[in-house]
Amino acid sequence: MRGCTCLGLGLKTLALPATPPVLVSTGSTKNSLEQDLYNLNNFLGKLSPSGGPGKEPHPLAQDPEGMRKQLQQELGEVRARLGPYMAAKHQQVGWNLEGLRQQLKPYTVELMEQVGLSVQELQEQLRLVGEDTKAQLLGGVDEALSLLQEMQSRVLHHTDRVKKLFHPYAERLVTGIGHHVQELHRSVAPHAAASPARLSRCVQSLSHKLTLKAKDLHTSIQRNLDQLREGLSAFVRTSVDGAEDGASPDPQAISEEVRQRLQAFRHDTFLQIAAFTRAIDQETEEVQQQLAPPPPDHSAFAPELEHPDKALNRLQSRLDDLWEDISYSLQDQGHSQLGEP
Repeated sequence: MRGCTCLGLGLKTLALPATPPVLVSTGSTKNSLEQDLYNLNNFLGKLSPSGGPGKEPHPLAQDPEGMRKQLQQELGEVRARLGPYMAAKHQQVGWNLEGLRQQLKPYTVELMEQVGLSVQELQEQLRLVGEDTKAQLLGGVDEALSLLQEMQSRVLHHTDRVKKLFHPYAERLVTGIGHHVQELHRSVAPHAAASPARLSRCVQSLSHKLTLKAKDLHTSIQRNLDQLREGLSAFVRTSVDGAEDGASPDPQAISEEVRQRLQAFRHDTFLQIAAFTRAIDQETEEVQQQLAPPPPDHSAFAPELEHPDKALNRLQSRLDDLWEDISYSLQDQGHSQLGEP
């Protein structure tokens, strides 16, 4: 816009015309929104706690109740204009973000299936069953030691093998996040209220956060397997020590210990995957609020009057982003209308 000035003293302000925009007789959406946002920004500027040289703060700055009523009145005028517009954008962007969540779901399902298969494999490889095994454990110290040492080797071998199996799953998850978030960028661009620059920042931030969380998940699974290996190895070593002292190992007790530790690994890893899924939901919900905030009567626009200075700054910042996005959208809409016959 030409002839812009920054209203408000000591606050982050919106770039608005030097004089209030004149409403045209057609009552276009753009001019109406400019008028409403100009009035609200002008009011917020008067509430600045620092009025500047030779200027006194507005009386409402020390009157939280009066400020609340005035803000409600000013926001009410903006709300009437923005409600349908923002609700539609909020719904459209939400639909695209739900698509992203559904696209990432198969990766976490596949990961959980691999955890289950790994537990089954380890259970099979480390079990001590059968009459021959029992006879070897109970046949004497040498036979028992030989079997337990073999089991120790199997613990190390098979847990390391399972650790390697999870690497491709982690790589596919990270690659999938990058691919589907870029698809989201392309699909949400026509519907987002945000300007292209802010849309790009939001999408890049989402991709970065989800990628870090996916890598953290992989690290957690690897750590779980390390703990499983160390726990089983320590238990087998204890059994070896007992056999060397003449104690007869109990094959049922050993098998039960292995089963319990494997189930604990499965349980803990499933919880971590579930937490990652919730993180996807949380991060995408935050992006929805950034790209297409809910209508102004939503709680996100309610200032915290216990701390009026912070509340004003937050509200000013929200309105600043809102103005940038709406100006972009209405400008784009105006160009489309000018192109119509």
